[in-house]
Amino acid sequence: MILALTTALLAAQNPAGPRPEDTEVWSPKPPVVTPGAYTPAPPPSDAIVLFDGKDLSQWVTVHDGSPARWKVHDGIVTVDKSSGNIQTRRSFGSYQLHLEWRIPADITGEGQGRGNSGLFLASTGDGDAGYELQIMDSYHNETYVNGQVGAVYKQTAPLANPARKPGEWQSYDVVWNAPAFGADGAVTRPASVTVLMNGVLVQDHTVLKGPTLYIGQPHYAPHGPEPIKLQAHGDKSAPISFRNIWVRELP
Repeated sequence: MILALTTALLAAQNPAGPRPEDTEVWSPKPPVVTPGAYTPAPPPSDAIVLFDGKDLSQWVTVHDGSPARWKVHDGIVTVDKSSGNIQTRRSFGSYQLHLEWRIPADITGEGQGRGNSGLFLASTGDGDAGYELQIMDSYHNETYVNGQVGAVYKQTAPLANPARKPGEWQSYDVVWNAPAFGADGAVTRPASVTVLMNGVLVQDHTVLKGPTLYIGQPHYAPHGPEPIKLQAHGDKSAPISFRNIWVRELP
């Protein structure tokens, strides 16, 4: 009876159903940290190089599996929003990953509409399905804290905000522990992630509640190794660029 009354009350308060705002958290704000200087380094000897500045042979377009069509130029790759998200040809379980990105120096917009992209640690389907580590301009740009750069999107705010200003290269170093499932589909080990952004710890063995969602609460569904995905977000600001992407598979 109590459950029925609670459900009825929630429905009366929100007759249109779940909204994006329902899962936005705005405080407390992570402390701003100025990161140290960074010099790009070559990949480890056992790394799988996903992008070395030459081509996108390791990537495909998500919606149809065709070769990725983002623009490769001057040793970097720039998002092509018209062609959509891209993901790796290979699938991965647990891994260590390095990735660098740059927000355009002349970026415009505000909030989630400013330099938005995403690193999907495991792509579980078309579109934005999967586990997203947020990428966007959080240098003097306010938004909900579980949606700023360094956040596990709509789940866990970063421990700090070490964002560099637009026009400067930034880095993620990620240790991703993929979820495990039993024969009955039940979760035997939830996914977890540790992330250093620009050398600063922003996620410390964070346990995920399931794939990230724009609307609603996350939940798990069984899956195996999955591709790594990069997002072509639909905001109107100038597209961001990537370089120096590599991964090391972990047992």
